[in-house]
Amino acid sequence: MNKAFVRESDGDDEEELQPGLQIPAGAKNYITPAGHARLKSELEHLVKRERPHVVEIVAWAASNGDRSENGDYIYGKRRLREIDRRIRFLGKRLDIAEVVDPLRQGENDQIFFGATVTIGEPDGTENTYTIVGIDEADASRGRISWISPLARALIKAREGDSIRFQSPVGLRDIDILEVRYQPVD
Repeated sequence: MNKAFVRESDGDDEEELQPGLQIPAGAKNYITPAGHARLKSELEHLVKRERPHVVEIVAWAASNGDRSENGDYIYGKRRLREIDRRIRFLGKRLDIAEVVDPLRQGENDQIFFGATVTIGEPDGTENTYTIVGIDEADASRGRISWISPLARALIKAREGDSIRFQSPVGLRDIDILEVRYQPVD
């Protein structure tokens, strides 16, 4: 069968771009000001720099003649589809974004979105996590999504509380040692 008649997936599914980053039904897409700025910056880079550059390459490759065996053309078109898919994804995410500034919480000792929380484990170790938006989560930097099991257990708890929650590895008991609100960089 000729490749011209084979339809590739248009990739409209968010899952294809970012597996596991589904916003719960009816929930808002909470995001910090820094996270919002990063998404906007990425979108602007794709629209103003990356996409026009790839369009130039595809146009040049198309002008070389036979497109069926033209690697620059084929890979350029594929990259263009990836860029367009990411642009659609970022546009949708930004459209529904609810920017929440952690600094507006002030000296609150209760945990909400944007809080930086230090927890103590039963074995004596301490870990610090910042509750951020789905698109900002990065466990290696101590940033957990507000929809993660730990963040859901922490929300509305206060400094000094002990909580028990079901984590992916089983039931865990933790103590909340410190709650603070600071800018997320």
